Amino acid sequence: MKLEEAVESFLEKQSYPEFRPKAVFFDMDGVLYNSMPAHAKAWVEALKEEGVSFSEYQAYLNEGRTGHGTIDDVFLQQKGREATEVEKQRIYKRKSEIFDGFGEASAITGIDKVMDYIKQVGWQAYLVTGSGQPSLLDRLEHSFPGVFAQERMVTAFDVKYGKPHPEPYLMALKKSGLHPWEVFVVENAPLGVQSAKAAGLFVFAVNTGILHREDLYKAGADVVLDNMIELVSVMKTL
Repeated sequence: MKLEEAVESFLEKQSYPEFRPKAVFFDMDGVLYNSMPAHAKAWVEALKEEGVSFSEYQAYLNEGRTGHGTIDDVFLQQKGREATEVEKQRIYKRKSEIFDGFGEASAITGIDKVMDYIKQVGWQAYLVTGSGQPSLLDRLEHSFPGVFAQERMVTAFDVKYGKPHPEPYLMALKKSGLHPWEVFVVENAPLGVQSAKAAGLFVFAVNTGILHREDLYKAGADVVLDNMIELVSVMKTL
């Protein structure tokens, strides 16, 4: 769908008066950092050690959930029950150890150009992530100096309900003090898209991973792009 048509459809469905961005809500994994390949491999290995089968594609589909939420979901599907607190702590700790063993994830190609443009036009940037991975959260200021202030972050530690529940994006909206038609979301995962759409927000899904584009459109993405350079071009038309 072309941008103009997507915006027109968005405004009509939401009964918003206009679409005038003043802030951008960014997911982290797969949007800021190329960390999803390592996350996917770490989830597969950590769950395999627990006798639970899990594919890398499933990891991408589940991206955005809190770690404990992902574990519960898999246990319900394969064991018919939620994981115990001890199991969740053990599995997520092991997953984090495996993830950290892959070393630092690089920034997503082109995200620097996105940030440069946001600074140029004076938009604020918010982080809205289901991740609680300290190794990534600690790197934000180094990777994106002065972009993500602590008061403009929503992480796994801040919410009761992770994506696809709208709570993370509703919390970011509340922190911003803006109207929903004054922000847009940059996501790469179906659950993140569902979360943002449930919060009444416009979503650009940038397909930086292994998902099929249809997965992102089915989740409700307003526009699906292939890379961050495309996103910069589109932002310049807003």
